[in-house]
Amino acid sequence: MDIIADLQQELISLIEADCPNDLPESLIAKITLELPKNKEHGCLSTNAAMILAKSFAQKPIILAEKLKSIFNNYIPNIDEINIAGPGFINFRMKPIFWQDTLQKIHHNKQFGQINLGNAQKVNLEFGSPNPTGPLHVGHSRGAIFGDVLANILNFANYDVTRENYINDAGSQIDTLAKSLYLRYEEIATKQAVEIPAGLYPGEYLIDIAKKIFQTKGNEYLNIPQSESLEIFKKIAIHEMLLLIKSGFKDLHITHDVHFSEKSLHADNQINQAIDLLTKQNKTYYGSLPRPKGKEIEDWEETTQLLFKATEFGDDIDRALQKNDKSWTYFAADTAYHFNKIKRGYNKMILILGADHGGYIKRMKAMVTALSDNHATIDIKLCQLVKFIKNNEIMKMSKRDGSFLTASEVAKAVGSDSLRFIMLTRKNDMTLDFDLDKAVEQSKENPIFYVQYAHARICSVLRNYEGEATNDFTNLVALNSKLELDLIRHINIFPQIIRAIATNYEPHRLAFYLQELAAKFHSYWNFGKDNPEHKFITANQSTTRARIILLETIKNTLNTGLKLFSINALEKM
Repeated sequence: MDIIADLQQELISLIEADCPNDLPESLIAKITLELPKNKEHGCLSTNAAMILAKSFAQKPIILAEKLKSIFNNYIPNIDEINIAGPGFINFRMKPIFWQDTLQKIHHNKQFGQINLGNAQKVNLEFGSPNPTGPLHVGHSRGAIFGDVLANILNFANYDVTRENYINDAGSQIDTLAKSLYLRYEEIATKQAVEIPAGLYPGEYLIDIAKKIFQTKGNEYLNIPQSESLEIFKKIAIHEMLLLIKSGFKDLHITHDVHFSEKSLHADNQINQAIDLLTKQNKTYYGSLPRPKGKEIEDWEETTQLLFKATEFGDDIDRALQKNDKSWTYFAADTAYHFNKIKRGYNKMILILGADHGGYIKRMKAMVTALSDNHATIDIKLCQLVKFIKNNEIMKMSKRDGSFLTASEVAKAVGSDSLRFIMLTRKNDMTLDFDLDKAVEQSKENPIFYVQYAHARICSVLRNYEGEATNDFTNLVALNSKLELDLIRHINIFPQIIRAIATNYEPHRLAFYLQELAAKFHSYWNFGKDNPEHKFITANQSTTRARIILLETIKNTLNTGLKLFSINALEKM
């Protein structure tokens, strides 16, 4: 149920009935009806006149006046309509309009849920850290972003598969095996071993090496190191995946699929994907220009197998093979997404770190080429997180072993706090995460502020001893500015879900819940200072109306927090 969307559709129907021509769907899709940023402009505002002026062959301001007259005649419960700026049409609705919406929302247990996706399959890949250590806390932003986005897409009726890509092939795995072998050698010989630059010095490898020694003793010192390293690769990957999955679990994140890059090589999938592109004349042998902005002393022009990426929107063509004829990372990515397409995913979303911005055009080009333009991939980049402790930025590096794991932070501040704060800024903006504020019981801690609103409402409902809240005849008592503003804000919840599911911006939910909580806390404080506005009063019908409002706020907060996979606390 989306009451504002229903009203928007009613406005569009009136406009279409008056338009001399059929309006293109592309134009209708641009028409909005939303709460204006400036409350002085009214309750709702539409851009319809500016969007449709050309179709009506009129200036926006003239068309706005015409539409104003139509809306006044056919839309009930309009108190006033004004024209602003170049042609915005602003509505001020009568209180009864908002009071009636509250009755409908209170009855609707799935309020906010929309059918935007129509059960379309979506592959959402997120997390996907290199399996060279535990889940770094820096990975948690993209992982939480993806997990909450998956929840919201499901809520909008998409059929979402949550996927984690395991980079278990390539040079980093060789480096991991060598690092683990040195730790094993150190324990077996009882002699300190210096970890060379470029290897992983993390202490997490010591525990794994101890497990190996406890079961195998010196066995791996008595065979050629090349053989030991192959064994250590398998052990290291297995143990790293256990650590990573444990980190995801501490963040309350689960994946439906853990896809191994190694399987692409083992099952000949890379050759199959490249063969397909070659048969379709989408590859060729050629050479790439010298990389711009880079001084590479030993660079020389090389003939390589290239993908015609520029024919599909990329800036340059992309190499599929290295000089030694081995496959590039891009070739593996090509095979992986061909695998997704073969699994029936025509809609894919990929969450990456900010340092992968250069991947966007090539990935889009590759998916377009592989699917003959039947599949799409949207890529969202998550900027860095600066962790602050005692007012100082913490310096961390996975390469030198000085970092916080996601599990450590989740246990220190609580998974609820970690999940919420990670989405309190848009994904393409750097986030400052203050570890001290994340545990404060104050307004400075955003999740506390939201959960406290829910708990406060629960305390009122426990104290309410009146009749069941099913009498809606007196909702007219909800006529103060604070009450009407709260009802309006509740009404835009489905629009927030729609915007998130359309633009892949789950931070909007964090903003919405914080604003709803702030409006409730103001309502609470107003009642404390003004006895006639207390929630529970001597007037039973007014009390019931306010209880209904509180229950609706509570239900909306509860739904929003569930989409975060966060507990809506009843006591704090």
